[in-house]
Amino acid sequence: MKRVLLVRHGDEPADDRVVTWLTSAGYEIDTRKPFDGDLLGAPDKELAGTVLYGGPFDVYETEKHPFLKEEYRWIQACLDADVPMLGICQGAQMIAFQLGAWAGPRADETFEFGYYPIDPTEHAEGFLDARLQVTQAHFHTFDLPKGAVRLAGNENYENQAFRWGDKVFGFQFHPEVTIEGFRRWQKEKWNVYGRPGAQTPEEQTRLMHQHDAAQADWFYGFLDSFFGVAS
Repeated sequence: MKRVLLVRHGDEPADDRVVTWLTSAGYEIDTRKPFDGDLLGAPDKELAGTVLYGGPFDVYETEKHPFLKEEYRWIQACLDADVPMLGICQGAQMIAFQLGAWAGPRADETFEFGYYPIDPTEHAEGFLDARLQVTQAHFHTFDLPKGAVRLAGNENYENQAFRWGDKVFGFQFHPEVTIEGFRRWQKEKWNVYGRPGAQTPEEQTRLMHQHDAAQADWFYGFLDSFFGVAS
């Protein structure tokens, strides 16, 4: 059975849309947590792709968090082996960083915590055709790596999605997060409320119910085209 390796940066329940889609598409889910000591091995013929999730770690602090070196080794191995790779939030920042781009916090520390619109660029045909309201939880960002194609942005952060080659994508946003998952974040990330740019819980909940279904439809469609059904 073809497997997809998931690199996680926390112990949240595995109830996100990546897991849901992989299960329905017939893939083996191989979950690894390098922050907890897991190693990632090497790409093999059974590896259909990898997803690097978001998390709380600053991607440049490899001396403070040595496990990040294992993740960067994995990213480079997957790049070398032409493995389909999706980075989400911290994962996208790590891919950009490994490809030589800057990643980190902006000086103004504008937060996106809630549901914010992103707009397609002129290069986004077949990826995103119109404005989409998406889940966000970040104040770090990244520059576009050399050779990458910018696919989406907004007025807060111009780099919301990119493609590098045909098999590597990075998203600053979190289309994998369900309503249940975001409600956990509303309880866990209470210290973000009141920071510049962050939405109130009431605004988040209103926008969540308005836009979650469209975000889910778009993301499942992306995964359909990115991974395809397991053979």
